[in-house]
Amino acid sequence: METLTIGELSARSGVAPSALRFYEREGLIHASRTSGNQRRYDRAELRRVSFIKISQQVGVSLDEIREALASLPENRTPTKADWSRLSASWRYRLQERIAVLERLRDELSGCIGCGCLSLQRCKLANPGDRLAAGGTGPQRILNPAAD
Repeated sequence: METLTIGELSARSGVAPSALRFYEREGLIHASRTSGNQRRYDRAELRRVSFIKISQQVGVSLDEIREALASLPENRTPTKADWSRLSASWRYRLQERIAVLERLRDELSGCIGCGCLSLQRCKLANPGDRLAAGGTGPQRILNPAAD
């Protein structure tokens, strides 16, 4: 099986070597060692690193990523079916995040229900900050049902 050095994995994935070492310490990725104690990564680790990178970019926590990666087999390269199972388990969570991002995109120029009451529209959409009863933060984005 083809292996990559930490520099090669970093260059191909766009993830700093220090982050790769951190991911390895955290058990998110795995490396073998040469007789000179240099790390060697199976090429398949690129998929895990890419998964970690994109998951973090959309706001998924390392704990959630760790849990997801733990569902993949450790003794072999994950197959399409393995990744499909992981994808299916994340589908609802990702749909929720997409919906929040869409609301943020569509509503940011207006009242988001954060309680600032600084925009003229806020006084109409959230009089007296009534949305505070629904919880903290921008309620029209995070909890549109409260609106």
